[in-house]
Amino acid sequence: MLSLARAADFDFAALRAREFPRLDAHGHAYLDYAATALYGVSQLRAHHALLADGVFGNPHSESAPSRASTAVIDQARRDVLAWFDVDEATHDVCFTANASAAIKLVGESYPFGPRAALVLAADNHNSVNGVRELARRLGAAVHVLPLDAELRLDDPAPRLAGLAAHGGGLVALPAQSNFSGVRHPRALVTQARALGFDVLLDVAALAPTQAVSLRACPADFAVLSFHKLFGYPTSVGALIARRDSLARLRRPWFAGGTVAFASVGADLHRLHRGHEGFEDGTADFLGIAGLASGFALLDEVGLPRLAAHVADLTDHLLDELAALHHHDGAPLVRFYGPRGTLDRGGTVAFNLCDPRGASIPYTAVEARARAAGVALRGGCFCNPGAAEAAFGLDPVALAACLVASGPDVSLRALATCLGRPVGAVRLSLGLASNADDVTRAVAVAASFAA
Repeated sequence: MLSLARAADFDFAALRAREFPRLDAHGHAYLDYAATALYGVSQLRAHHALLADGVFGNPHSESAPSRASTAVIDQARRDVLAWFDVDEATHDVCFTANASAAIKLVGESYPFGPRAALVLAADNHNSVNGVRELARRLGAAVHVLPLDAELRLDDPAPRLAGLAAHGGGLVALPAQSNFSGVRHPRALVTQARALGFDVLLDVAALAPTQAVSLRACPADFAVLSFHKLFGYPTSVGALIARRDSLARLRRPWFAGGTVAFASVGADLHRLHRGHEGFEDGTADFLGIAGLASGFALLDEVGLPRLAAHVADLTDHLLDELAALHHHDGAPLVRFYGPRGTLDRGGTVAFNLCDPRGASIPYTAVEARARAAGVALRGGCFCNPGAAEAAFGLDPVALAACLVASGPDVSLRALATCLGRPVGAVRLSLGLASNADDVTRAVAVAASFAA
């Protein structure tokens, strides 16, 4: 991978024309990379050629087709480890259905208890937030690291030091926020481990445009979905774990493929060591075979160049949105998170406001964007902690509204109860994004000026 590069060193327009011609052919401005990346034509061709010429069987058998699948999976493990700057000597890869399944593997197997707490960043995807329910069942305390006005972690190191006095446990945080694009300090991983904590790092939002070295950032567990990196396949994720950390997990159940033996009569079982003990059932061996072409596409571009490309477009997007005003001079856009590109990725969250400063419902923005062929996202993006901090929601009032809403709670019902709109608009950039996409998205926003 290139160590130094600039966006200008690579022809992104030619790449878009070659790999993503369907975007312009169908008039799409795709700005929802935080939800999923787009697959390139070369990925489909390479995967199709592999499947068309190969015979791949269930890897749990010993036939030639089965061994072919095992070889593909083993190579994919090595590719994943190399991409994250580690190898089989220190780390293992457990393939899962997605990042959520990888997080659940850790959460259900971690030895939580009265002296092993869970520490969550307030800025976390709900798949990470859900671990709190597993921790509480085992009597573990749950602590939350708050956010500041820019939606960055608010003095996390001293807060962790204070919590360490009561024992260790698991710290879970994202490398990059899927809500605001904030990149949290990866040095916190080393600091937390030095205090006696294990660390679960969600790299799903960061890894598509920024190199992540698990050698330099020694998280015990890192999780991701590969469709976030390169769009295809959509059913493969991974838990990348330090071998010593993986060995400390204790699975609460077993399934096909995870056991060295299981007996009904003797009522005994023994899990395989390493990844085999964590990969339930038959792995998606045909999907895993598609990872190589995705890595090849990103490697052709080079992550440093891709990072520079996305940073340039993000800077342009922030400037263009900030310049929007109503006819009376009132700002049209209210940002959530940093206004610049320092320590932030290509994800921008905001609300459009009327001249009095009241938020325009995100659903109205979604509808107008859809009509204009602009793909974006509205809502809270499965990240309630960052959303609550962004909107300044009072926890007491919020709890009352959530309870009153009953089983049919929705953002619309919540907004009615709170007496204010809830939900933001999110634009997120990636490999195929260009300046025209930004222009079209800004035009949608500008159309709300009064």
